[in-house]
Amino acid sequence: MKAQHHPSEPARLAALRAYDILDTPRESDFDDIVMLAARICGTPISVINLIDETRQWFKAETGLGVRETPLDTSICAHVILENDFVEIPDTLADARMADNPLCLADPGLRFYAGALLRSKGGYPIGTLCVLDNQPRVLNPLQRDALRILADQVMTQLDLRAVIANEAVLRSEIDHRVKNSLQVVGAFVSLERGASNNDEARASLERVARQINSVAALHEHLGMATNELIELGPYLDQVVSLINSTLPADVSVQGRFENVAVGSREASIVATIINELAANASKHSFKRSSGTIFLSGERVSEAGYWLVCSDDAQPGEVETVAPSGRIGLGLKILTASVRQLGGTMIATRDDKGYSTRLDFDLPVM
Repeated sequence: MKAQHHPSEPARLAALRAYDILDTPRESDFDDIVMLAARICGTPISVINLIDETRQWFKAETGLGVRETPLDTSICAHVILENDFVEIPDTLADARMADNPLCLADPGLRFYAGALLRSKGGYPIGTLCVLDNQPRVLNPLQRDALRILADQVMTQLDLRAVIANEAVLRSEIDHRVKNSLQVVGAFVSLERGASNNDEARASLERVARQINSVAALHEHLGMATNELIELGPYLDQVVSLINSTLPADVSVQGRFENVAVGSREASIVATIINELAANASKHSFKRSSGTIFLSGERVSEAGYWLVCSDDAQPGEVETVAPSGRIGLGLKILTASVRQLGGTMIATRDDKGYSTRLDFDLPVM
């Protein structure tokens, strides 16, 4: 006998599909549950069975060797119309199963026991069931174990649904933050282009670079699985962004050893290389073109060196701000290094101008 549709079939199917579990690969979390159910109940077959519109699909199974069968011969399609637990000691003695080819086969499915899998809204989406090729009866402990394991299946599904919803929400937040940063960046660029004041233009240029760095950091955080930033790839992207803002005759090259750091540390290091590149571009290449070289390497368990050098010609480097005061860039640079508890040493030789920064990046 073919089972009737559930009285709330459209809502039941919607609840099932909301879990986005159909046709997913096998997973040990669910395989372990059916293996345990079969051992506890002493049956050769156990299945996590989800009742779709025209088929029953098995998220996990032991003893069957298939992932789905037609709904027409489904025992579970009858069971989801019943209470939370159904036990059929002999399927051929049950009017619903007496003509079922799976039960009449040799060997056929002669015993069935299943605990319903209910969604948060109370809709039955399937069962955790055990089957045997001979009639039998479960004891109270086996029935309780089957119910508890069915609850564990739904705990897994509900947890995955929560995580998926959080991922969607995070994606939406990421999209909005990215758009906001783009709008702010565009506004800063317009203001910089409209300004006739060199200091104001330089300050707005710094703001624009920092916005770009924050946007890149946000992008890397979106890809991170443990809230840690891969510093090497992130700084490579920051260098690429810096190159897009520098004069055409000045370029930046970067080479950074990769370490996993927190977002705070990554943001500070990005600020440092932004300022190193900006200061080198401004003070080392007043009348010529050239290249700025940035490199970073782990020198101890926690220590990290960041070096900025360039190939400016002798006499090109302007080491003091025009009025003798400390410029904004150097203030930002010094404050950023101080936040990491580091030191900064600047040197000048026949190969050009060089700055080395030593600071700690804790092992994550």
